[in-house]
Amino acid sequence: MDAIAEAAGTNKMTLYRHFGSKDDLILACLAKAASEADRVWGELEKAHPDDTLAQLKGFVRRVAECVVADGRGCDMSNAAVELSEIGHPARRVVEEFKAAQRARLAKLCEDAGIAQPKLLADTLSLLIEGARVSRLSLGAEGPSARLVRMSELIIASFARRHQRPSAAVASSHRSAGPKPR
Repeated sequence: MDAIAEAAGTNKMTLYRHFGSKDDLILACLAKAASEADRVWGELEKAHPDDTLAQLKGFVRRVAECVVADGRGCDMSNAAVELSEIGHPARRVVEEFKAAQRARLAKLCEDAGIAQPKLLADTLSLLIEGARVSRLSLGAEGPSARLVRMSELIIASFARRHQRPSAAVASSHRSAGPKPR
């Protein structure tokens, strides 16, 4: 708390007046991070109101920007690592946040017409978490720098693999060109 008070340009007494404990301060920081994530989802919905696939790709791009720009990692993931105590109130916040993010991602995949939306959501979630760790250990020029490209290839793969058969057939007929007579 001494270091936090010093960095904030205040004293411990003032911190404790606003936050009853270190745990309360942690909860407030995590609530702010969750609020910022909600704001991003809202911006994506506003930018692409009728295009869930664009929202999905936009989400990946926004995460990638954060991963490359911020060498500290994800506040929620970092808190999960630091707060190993089962039942810690902040750990519960992290778990609820990550579950909500995954559910939101799965819903977005479902709305985009992906046949296995939960599998794609899990795939992207693991790729994103891995990119965050890669950024911390290998720097901004490591594999995390290619998060967007990898994600877009995975999204395209799921979209192709899970395309309805009638749509796939129609697509192949259109690309085949005119039939010879």
